[in-house]
Amino acid sequence: MTFEELKTQIAAGEIDTVLTCIIDMQGRLMGKRFHAEAFLDMAEDETHCCNYLLATDLEMATPDGYASTSWSAGYGDYVMKPDLGTIRPVPWLECTALVLCDVLDHQSHAPVAFSPREVLKRQIARAETLGLTPIMATELEFFLFQGTHDEIAANGFRDMRPISNYNEDYHILQTSKEEPVMRPIRNHLRAMGIPVEGSKGEAEAGQEELNVKYADALATADHHTLAKHGIKEIAHLQGYAATFLPKWHHDRVGSAAHVHQSLWKAGENAFHDADAPLGKSALMDHYMAGLLKYAADITVFLAPYINSYKRFAKGSFAPTQAVWSVDNRTAAFRLCGDGTKAVRIECRTPGSDMNPYLAQAAMLAAGLKGIEEKLDLPPPYTGDAYADNENNHIPRTLRDAREALLSSGMLKEAFGEETVTHYARAAEWEIEEFNRVVTDYEIARGFEKA
Repeated sequence: MTFEELKTQIAAGEIDTVLTCIIDMQGRLMGKRFHAEAFLDMAEDETHCCNYLLATDLEMATPDGYASTSWSAGYGDYVMKPDLGTIRPVPWLECTALVLCDVLDHQSHAPVAFSPREVLKRQIARAETLGLTPIMATELEFFLFQGTHDEIAANGFRDMRPISNYNEDYHILQTSKEEPVMRPIRNHLRAMGIPVEGSKGEAEAGQEELNVKYADALATADHHTLAKHGIKEIAHLQGYAATFLPKWHHDRVGSAAHVHQSLWKAGENAFHDADAPLGKSALMDHYMAGLLKYAADITVFLAPYINSYKRFAKGSFAPTQAVWSVDNRTAAFRLCGDGTKAVRIECRTPGSDMNPYLAQAAMLAAGLKGIEEKLDLPPPYTGDAYADNENNHIPRTLRDAREALLSSGMLKEAFGEETVTHYARAAEWEIEEFNRVVTDYEIARGFEKA
């Protein structure tokens, strides 16, 4: 939907509400609902939000330790600048449209460096200086549960029942039973302008996967974020709950958000070289080598919470080793489409809880550094990568990943010290909050026996 089309629909009474949204650190939509006519009055200018929106956690707590804002600084404003190229309808809400906004400093009107959309934009610009366009695609895995989020929360998140009773990977019968939820998800998102290709059952009871066509990196992150938000709302409207928690039960498979990536030049895949082994170019080798070298540095952006690390387990289709392999789902980096013009890298590390802007930006930063350093790519790993579980292990905890982030000269150069410190504080707060909580596991294990 163009801005002119929006104005026409508003004049015709077809749109009366516009959601004006930024992306927060957690990858969620935050913002305001404007009456459509009022939106037109500010659409080409700006609106405002509290600057705590980029310094909170999932619970909207306001922890200290952020340089950007604090109680002592008074929690001022950010500018929300509508990106009019992102206007789109929200088909599952009556007479509603949505626009994404960039986040600007209230005084200088400069982009806020650690705003997720800006972090990604800067890495895209870095690639463009090399004449390269990052092309990405993400897979959204999630679980559907019986009952709405509100009903499940009221029951203390106990006795949760997935929408199905058995592993439904590629299962047509079971997914047919889920069509009252999945069909409107596919159709509404497609009508929203998100190029949904299809959905399938995933490798656990109640687990789904949504596939969206590849696009440039910023559009891919926008598509992912809007799809994730839409899935939750549409499921709720159908009486179900969708969760993107990577590991909802220790005996169940976790949910991922695999990211496919390539770099294009002059409209063609620069990762492809028909005369090279596997059809991959020297540029692709350098990029992949960068991903390998800096795998630990970027993990905090692929797995941002305590729960994220529960997913990395042997035999679970979630990787444990930062190695690359050819069409091998046990490795963190899988070469897909070998020998074809579609040759690309699939990163299997990100969990379903990733912020796609930050995750893509981190992978681009690592890969582009590999190109700059002309890193050599080691031979591909063959066999079961779980079998050699001690070498090249992905950081095992959020604490380990945070330490790797703080010690990363590569990310400080790519993102800036301010952004690295900002997200290191976010990870530190997650650790602090988890450490102060007494869990059901501790009580059950030690109540009598300790």
